[in-house]
Amino acid sequence: MGTDQSSMRVGGPATAADIIDRVLDKGLVINADIAVSLAGIELLSIRIRAVLASLEAAAKYGLQLPAGSNLDTEAWKQAVVLKEDCPQCGKRSAQAELLSQGCSWCGWVSARSKALAAAS
Repeated sequence: MGTDQSSMRVGGPATAADIIDRVLDKGLVINADIAVSLAGIELLSIRIRAVLASLEAAAKYGLQLPAGSNLDTEAWKQAVVLKEDCPQCGKRSAQAELLSQGCSWCGWVSARSKALAAAS
C-alpha cells in the first residue's frame, strides 16, 4: 500500500523544513518590552523587535531594513517581483511569467496563455 508524499502532509505532522518554509514565507515578528524596577523606580527599560523573514516577504510587507542595506542588488530586485504558486506543480514563479507563458518547471499553461497563442 503506497502513500503519496503530498497526502501525508495534509493531515500529518509538519516537518522542520515545512515550518521553516512557512516562517520565511509569512515572516515572524517578536516584540518584547522588558522593564527592571526597584522600589517603584524604573532602572532599565529594553524594547526588542526581532523579525525573521525571507527577502521576498520583507519586500511584500514593506519591512524596514537596517540602515546601509543595499536595495539595488539583483537579489533584492528578484525578491520584489510578484510570485505565485503553479496550480499544477506548486513551484513558485514570477506571476507575470506564469500567466503569460506558463510554468517553466512542469509545462503547465494558463488559460490566458492559451488564448494568446490561439489569437496569434
